[in-house]
Amino acid sequence: MKFEEQLDKMRLDWDERARQNARFFVNTGREQWTDEEFRESGRHTVEEEILTDMINICQGKDPKQMKVLEIGCGAGRVTRALSEVFGEVWAVDVSGEMIRQAGEFLRDRPNVHLLQNNGTDLRAITENESFDFAFSTIVFQHIPSRDVIVRYVREVHRLLRSGALFKFQVQGDTSFETKPDDTWLGVSFSDAQAVEMAESCGFEARHRHGAGQQYFWLWYFKKPRRAMNSVA
Repeated sequence: MKFEEQLDKMRLDWDERARQNARFFVNTGREQWTDEEFRESGRHTVEEEILTDMINICQGKDPKQMKVLEIGCGAGRVTRALSEVFGEVWAVDVSGEMIRQAGEFLRDRPNVHLLQNNGTDLRAITENESFDFAFSTIVFQHIPSRDVIVRYVREVHRLLRSGALFKFQVQGDTSFETKPDDTWLGVSFSDAQAVEMAESCGFEARHRHGAGQQYFWLWYFKKPRRAMNSVA
């Protein structure tokens, strides 16, 4: 399957999932979600993955003064919770239908900016934007191409300030083969591959948790320019 065909299939498949039952495909914990249940689910994720890690994330900054980036926002489940913690949240998704539904769910959150991206880069965000933190959960585990994921990581590096953290999760179970047209069961990463990806994209993979498991969490810190030059 050609690269452009993969991107088109990702967008079309997630548009269709969003039309069928966006909240279920965003979080398969239950088939039907009320607004309040969906909000609480996002808050639970932020409590577990963000509020327990504020030293790495904020690095002394006031979270209300921080601008953060979310990759793969879906219907806005985690986006809403992020907007309750941080001053400004920019969120992207490959699915225009997901973005539409997220807009409805987040219409009362003026500090949220939603954008549809093309599934491989972040050119939808203007080049003069710079972010203090980037986050992604239950997103990359659905992407069937390692090349697509690497491109995303490089784009996040471009938009983060020096020293900032990109905390995200990939598929860590390496016991299966990924089909190039499967937009549900994505490509997996070994621990060594995760470290190699960080280095190739200008990050330091300072922490990792869950290698070999479905939820493999990575803490990528953007290297200062001086450090990157010395490595080169």
